[in-house]
Amino acid sequence: MLWPLAEFGALPQWLTVLAWVIDVGIRVLLLGIVPGGRRPAVAMAWLLIIFFLPLPGLVLFLLLGSFRLGGQRGSRQRAVTEALRRATAHLDLPNDAGEAPEYVVSAARLTRNLTSFPMLDGNHFEFITDYRASMRRMAEDIDRAQEYVHLVFYILAEDPEGREGYADVVLDALERARARGVSVRILFDHVATLRVPGYRRLLRRLDAAGLEYRQAMPVMPLRGKYQRLDLRNHRKILVVDGLVGYTGSQNLIEPGYKRRSSHRLGREWVDLMARITGPTVASLDIVFVTDWFSETGDDLQGRLRSPTEAELVEHEGSIAQVVPSGPGFSTENNLRLFNHLFYAATRRIVVVSPYLVPDDSMLYALTTAAQRGVEVELFVCRKADQVMVHHAQQSYYDALLSAGIRIHRYPDPNVLHAKLFTIDDDVAVFGSSNMDMRSFSLNMEVSVLMVGSEMVQALQPVIEQYREVSEELTAAEWRARPRAVRWVDNVFRLTSALQ
Repeated sequence: MLWPLAEFGALPQWLTVLAWVIDVGIRVLLLGIVPGGRRPAVAMAWLLIIFFLPLPGLVLFLLLGSFRLGGQRGSRQRAVTEALRRATAHLDLPNDAGEAPEYVVSAARLTRNLTSFPMLDGNHFEFITDYRASMRRMAEDIDRAQEYVHLVFYILAEDPEGREGYADVVLDALERARARGVSVRILFDHVATLRVPGYRRLLRRLDAAGLEYRQAMPVMPLRGKYQRLDLRNHRKILVVDGLVGYTGSQNLIEPGYKRRSSHRLGREWVDLMARITGPTVASLDIVFVTDWFSETGDDLQGRLRSPTEAELVEHEGSIAQVVPSGPGFSTENNLRLFNHLFYAATRRIVVVSPYLVPDDSMLYALTTAAQRGVEVELFVCRKADQVMVHHAQQSYYDALLSAGIRIHRYPDPNVLHAKLFTIDDDVAVFGSSNMDMRSFSLNMEVSVLMVGSEMVQALQPVIEQYREVSEELTAAEWRARPRAVRWVDNVFRLTSALQ
């Protein structure tokens, strides 16, 4: 028996029996609870922990076992989704979408059914790879704001001394906007931002400027605010007056993430942001509104700028569809869309992701594509900034290389943090979502599906930037790595299933 109390012979017999009953009871009870709504591999990982360590396993499961937003938060997400479905019921696919391959049309319908967000024409994208330049562009648009600024970012942090000119540029612009009467609403992930040095000082600055802000997904047990610790809002969105939007992979923090180790090593995060105009900006705004409503109960839908009918039928520009995902949905929207597109590819797939820890369905989608003759390329970090993810990711390389997939590793010390992929010459997807189970099930993410060869071509220079400095990993090189490294990789692979 694994229950430690049973080993103490001096204990009364009734206490020993009680310990045995609790021990067995935990195992039997959770045997019928854990598998519900979970993949078999995930359920098995949890049950192994619970069967070997019943009491600690129970505590861990209670803290980390739920991966859905319940209660008021979940009901608010569903309410906004249904309201959006009704409001956009009259919008069909853009006419230009009919010229795209059938799989693109089915992808649009899939996303519409999962999220209620329509595919819209008449959008314009400007991709920004320079970290400081993206901050400046956001600040410039905030300085033009007349009505409102909406901002949700995973991390918001002031610049440290000696590393100025990044997030402070945006914060200064937000303060100026509020001073001239513009409504400014800010969301940032509570846990992610709390971990960055200077959190209290940041709050004092926001309060002093009169900026309206909330911590997203707060973990404040003493205030009655708690959910699973690693259910996080990982989105990056800025919307100005409903006219201009930004989204992508970049957080509002200097590129070394205020880490002394990063500054010492010269490590910086390499990101991709997009400046967007057109009807898709309204979709990004609705994602923010949903998050704001979830945190505050304040429904902003009636105060948003909506696209005009003329804008909705505009054909000058690109076709795009916003894809929100996360624990507020029960359907793993990004995983379903990504896999659909991977299976549909006929010529080429290029994936850029800092964290590539696929579930079985995505692993099969990528390897099957390669085995049927599709050219598949992956761009990943040579050394990820998170040890567990780094080793879990490496455990998949052998299967990927064996299938004929080319793996390009971005050199350390920098972190390739951009998240995007292209399919043939037809589709490009970018946003905040990594290719791992955290992004598919635990994090609130936002991606943008873009249609047309011009969008794929617009991202080609970005991909080529990464290619120029990356090194391709060969199967022979990988299989020659030390056995100890293989062992560590495989151990951490198990942790990726614990959701």
